[in-house]
Amino acid sequence: MTQGKVSAMNKPTNGTQEGGMPAAPPSYEEATAEGSSPCYSGGYYGDREMLTEWSWHDQNIRRIFIRKVYTILMTQLLITLAIVALFTFCDPVKIYIQTNPGWYWASYAVFFVTYLTLSCCTGPRRQFPWNLILLAVFTLSLSYMTGMLSSFYNTKSVMICLGITAMVCLSVTIFSFQTKIDITSCQGVLFVLCMTMFFCGIMLSIVLPFGYVPLLHAIYAAMGAILFTMFLAFDTQLLMGNKRYTISPEEYVFATLNIYLDIVYIFSFLLQIFGSEQD
Repeated sequence: MTQGKVSAMNKPTNGTQEGGMPAAPPSYEEATAEGSSPCYSGGYYGDREMLTEWSWHDQNIRRIFIRKVYTILMTQLLITLAIVALFTFCDPVKIYIQTNPGWYWASYAVFFVTYLTLSCCTGPRRQFPWNLILLAVFTLSLSYMTGMLSSFYNTKSVMICLGITAMVCLSVTIFSFQTKIDITSCQGVLFVLCMTMFFCGIMLSIVLPFGYVPLLHAIYAAMGAILFTMFLAFDTQLLMGNKRYTISPEEYVFATLNIYLDIVYIFSFLLQIFGSEQD
């Protein structure tokens, strides 16, 4: 009788070890393994379907995210194109902005502040409608800067560079969607090229006051166009979500900001390479 009672007391129960001691908690791997987590087992089967259906890795959510990003991006590019056309073809506006450079520096300050806010602050970047308001202010300020830069170049040069930019961006986008090469894993290469551009810019700022060197300027602009073309491919693959690194669908404003900035910089550097200044 006593032996039977002892055996019954020593018998392991659910969640306890022999001797009545509580069982050790499961490890992280055991808790998150498929079939062991309470979120995926022991509940309703529909719970698992719901979690899978609304996962951030779901293809439908990713497609909606991509569609939203490119819709906003096309709106930004149309606004920029309209401002560039106004500053290029309308002579009174062109003369006014060229004779009042203070507006350029004011737009640069607005561009810098909004860019830092959208890039570094998660709250304003994700909170609707402030994220779209900041993005609209950022687009207008950068469009003004791009339009003023274009006003100093010949109209035909601006149109040619716009066409080249459109073909380059379309080709890079199609390549990024179709290729099996993971460009998102090339962060080290992009960092090295950024540092090269940074130090070359410092050297040019020192050399140019002592005499204009068009060859160095052209080389620097070519390096910038190549670098931001690579950044365009990098940001496009981050948007796709099927490579090593990806971007969350919550960050549609940040994704749009990066791709738009890449395209504008490509146009600016191509304009410095192929554009002919007005007399």
